[in-house]
Amino acid sequence: MEAVAEVGGSYAELSQTFRSRRTRSVAWRKAQLQAILKLLHDHEVQIFDALHQDLRKHPVESFRDEIGVVLKSANYSLSCVEKWMAPKKVPIPLLFFPSKGEVFPEPFGLVLIFSSWNFPISLSLEPLIGAISAGNTVILKPSDLAPACSSFLAKTIPLYLDSNAVKVIEGGMDIAEKLLQQKWDKIFFTGSPQVGRIVMSAAAKHLTPVTLELGGKCPTILDSLPNPSDIKVAAKRIAGGKWGPCNGQACIGIDYVLVEDRIASALIESLKKNINRFYGENVNNLENLSRIVNKQHFDRLRNLLDDPSVAASIVHGGSLDEKNLMIEPTILLNPPLDAEIMTEEIFGPLLPIITLNNIQESIEFLNSRPKPLAIYAFTKDETFKKQILTETSSGSVIFNDVMVQFVCDTLPFGGVGQSGFGRYHGKYSFDTFSHEKAVLQRSFFPELEPRYPPWNDFKMQFIRLAYRFDYFGLLLLLSGLKRTFA
Repeated sequence: MEAVAEVGGSYAELSQTFRSRRTRSVAWRKAQLQAILKLLHDHEVQIFDALHQDLRKHPVESFRDEIGVVLKSANYSLSCVEKWMAPKKVPIPLLFFPSKGEVFPEPFGLVLIFSSWNFPISLSLEPLIGAISAGNTVILKPSDLAPACSSFLAKTIPLYLDSNAVKVIEGGMDIAEKLLQQKWDKIFFTGSPQVGRIVMSAAAKHLTPVTLELGGKCPTILDSLPNPSDIKVAAKRIAGGKWGPCNGQACIGIDYVLVEDRIASALIESLKKNINRFYGENVNNLENLSRIVNKQHFDRLRNLLDDPSVAASIVHGGSLDEKNLMIEPTILLNPPLDAEIMTEEIFGPLLPIITLNNIQESIEFLNSRPKPLAIYAFTKDETFKKQILTETSSGSVIFNDVMVQFVCDTLPFGGVGQSGFGRYHGKYSFDTFSHEKAVLQRSFFPELEPRYPPWNDFKMQFIRLAYRFDYFGLLLLLSGLKRTFA
């Protein structure tokens, strides 16, 4: 009952705050963004500690993937929010002369944000930045699978941000269900497709717009690169991208690699060298790697490897440390395509490498599977690049690197199909949490008589021409005025 009262009371307070209209001012929005920057500055060490408790993240990884991401985003929004919230003039057809048109951004109102456990700071504060930049009131529900970070956000955010407009509510599925029973103006969810369906179903009862940031099996395509040093760079970036951010527990993480059979061995050897260099060789003493989030996820990953046909495909790694929830970076060569490791999102440190006779086959391979959140492709072939862009569908395409799109504020981030829908980051976050209201202002003169009955052939022809040739329609209007005043 206490949790129910907290949800209801917080919802009522947010409603009252939004109706007061104070969140619409540029001063309020900038003050909240500055507060986020101060929060990060004042509590950097505490954030490092919380991330280490939840996921054993190294401070450098924590700053790169969590604090730095939010600092950059908040500063960018702070410098642009006044421009974003200003009405935008739009061209109006001559037939409407004299008139003017604008697009007026306004906040949705009451926003609910569900964040994820794998990047519990950045995936909480990044959408929050967009929501408050757009002038909304917000309830943030952090993931209970990252309890230290959830507790930190719940205790710290009220000390810095407007506590009548931004609230953090902790809890598990029971609290999430209570939150979803309320009528929100916008819901933003980051997590699994399974839970995303529950969120969308609840939102449908109130016709609430939803942004779903999900995941999917993000492939990497490695073309035959003519320069051996290019393959080494590609392998280095693949190793850093696969195991570096949260040990493969990332929605945009590399799920598997497609490569021609003739260069697979060179790729594997290069990956092994980078694994040993970056992370170490002993599962009991791995460095710079996050742990698996909990026992349930650890067992899920272990079950993927327990399949004998999958285990037989391991060419590197495969060791597990159940006590510390660590799994060694593992490479598999051509596991069965119908095995669970190739049909479900891995979300862990296991990397299947699938060989093809010709890299062109990768297009058909991707198109036979659900649309991924991202496609990574290492190639210098401009024709092949164009083919990937035009013949596949994904949330994003990144050539010759991995995962860096997430920190680019000028590009939209989001999925398509089963990998989610909606987009955010930078201006796209502001747009996601705003309604673009169309405003058309007209004069009382002149009056276009052919728009009114009684109908006749002249009015039919006039309307036909006006829709077909707007400028000609204006000339007819002016001609009619001349006759009227002659």
